[in-house]
Amino acid sequence: MANEREYPRTKEGSKIGKIVVDRDLCITAVSCIAVADAMYQLDNEAKVVVTDANAVDDETLIMSAESCPTKAIHLYDTAGNKIFPK
Repeated sequence: MANEREYPRTKEGSKIGKIVVDRDLCITAVSCIAVADAMYQLDNEAKVVVTDANAVDDETLIMSAESCPTKAIHLYDTAGNKIFPK
């Protein structure tokens, strides 16, 4: 089973309800931080964690997930359906 961390998103007007980071897939490329540094940081294991799930708009959040070379960031809509990666 994957080592995943879930982060609920409650940003008003957002269509994204949850962010999941698969820590087993994270290779510390930090591309997500380059796109949305207000949202992510590295922890003491050099893995990405979400510090503020509501810090950026949906478009920036999607771009940050898409920038991950290993697709370690998964996005779910407010109904719980996976929207990225497909």
